[in-house]
Amino acid sequence: MRHANVAVFVPHAGCPHQCSFCNQRAISGTQLQPDAAFVRRTCSQAVRQLGERCSDAELAFFGGSFTAIERSYMLELLGAAQEFVGEGGLSGIRVSTRPDAISPEILELLKEHCVTAIELGVQSLDNRVLALNKRGHTAQDAEQAARLIRLYGFSLGLQMMVGLYGDSKESLYHTARQIVALSPDTVRIYPTVVLRGTALEALYQSGAYQPLELNDAVDLCAGLLELFEQAGIRVIRLGLHAEEELQRNLVGGVYHPAFRELCESRILLNCTYKKLEEIPPGKIILRVNPRAVSKMAGQRRCNLLALRGKGYEAKIVGDPSIGDGLHGIEVIKDVETCC
Repeated sequence: MRHANVAVFVPHAGCPHQCSFCNQRAISGTQLQPDAAFVRRTCSQAVRQLGERCSDAELAFFGGSFTAIERSYMLELLGAAQEFVGEGGLSGIRVSTRPDAISPEILELLKEHCVTAIELGVQSLDNRVLALNKRGHTAQDAEQAARLIRLYGFSLGLQMMVGLYGDSKESLYHTARQIVALSPDTVRIYPTVVLRGTALEALYQSGAYQPLELNDAVDLCAGLLELFEQAGIRVIRLGLHAEEELQRNLVGGVYHPAFRELCESRILLNCTYKKLEEIPPGKIILRVNPRAVSKMAGQRRCNLLALRGKGYEAKIVGDPSIGDGLHGIEVIKDVETCC
């Protein structure tokens, strides 16, 4: 059964800093601060709609630094959500927050209110990159918070960003390796976008910041996806959600509604290249799981065109016996058309 989140956005609530890239209202598509009544309505509707799937769903407070909001407001929201956790209801509560808003006291409080998972927005584990982007915490803060969350028995999720101001491929992969060392249950990867009204927009307009091109971002994120999958860490989000408000405020950077599919498609292409090292140019058959046929072809058949550019005419065949993992592909010479 597939896991589901029932999302409640708390835009920018509790966050003591305005990071260079952040305009949470544009990202979440809302400017309204939810109250207990809103949470109850959302949970009640979700329980009705999900039916039997409800026991595999969490109420998720996203969008702000949840554990840094005013204590009475946090307890109001948690209390309302807690009413719907348990028998016949939701499986638990998930919150997102900053590394420097985690403490033993906070974790005890969250446990008392049925919180089961905590996602930390670490964004980078390079102190120079964190400082340049005005994060207001260090890599050590993030590592300490992650270990504390683990110690208290919560499911741990870590969020990172790709293409931050001052970032490089080396520092990006340093962050990824450090994340693997922290053994989170899940990871979210967000390519950096330039939003109207942010400090990053000013840097972009002045020429001090150059966002990643889509192709470069796909290359980097495909590598990260492979790294985390090989470490047994689920990547539960790759790319920003498609929100009208975000698109209206987008000035630059990498945004694509099917970004994850682009990355998975790139992995299949790279895997094909490796398997072709022993096969001379000519006609080939690519066997993939039926669910991966479109990803193997690539958007607008870009993978097939790339292979043609290297002398290979490829035919894709859906084969249920092939696994549907990131490297689920078999490459063979098309003997029927080769004499």
